[in-house]
Amino acid sequence: MKSNINSVVSVLPVKDYSVAIAWYARLLGREADLVPVEGVAEWQITDGAWIQVCLDTERAGYTTVVVGVDDLEAQRGVCSEAGIELDETQEYPGVIRMAEICDPDGNKVSFVQDISG
Repeated sequence: MKSNINSVVSVLPVKDYSVAIAWYARLLGREADLVPVEGVAEWQITDGAWIQVCLDTERAGYTTVVVGVDDLEAQRGVCSEAGIELDETQEYPGVIRMAEICDPDGNKVSFVQDISG
């Protein structure tokens, strides 16, 4: 059966919207692609995949988003140039390599490289 799903939006609730969108702009290397309403900013990561940062003080800090990358060390370099240092690389041999960072509210962003070959 063919899937009817055509997109995914990862929602990251935050307490301080202006601090968060500045941090995500640094992390992702650009300003938000879309600000549909006040208190919501969105970045298109790939076709059909978005990260949305929204003001939601009650839910802030409890979310994880996993972002697939082709080259984890290249992503580490991009983050470092933006002044954001990823945690130590974890490797699950023959499966994935990953490194994580938490945003200012504690939401976790995991960069994951598939090494399963």
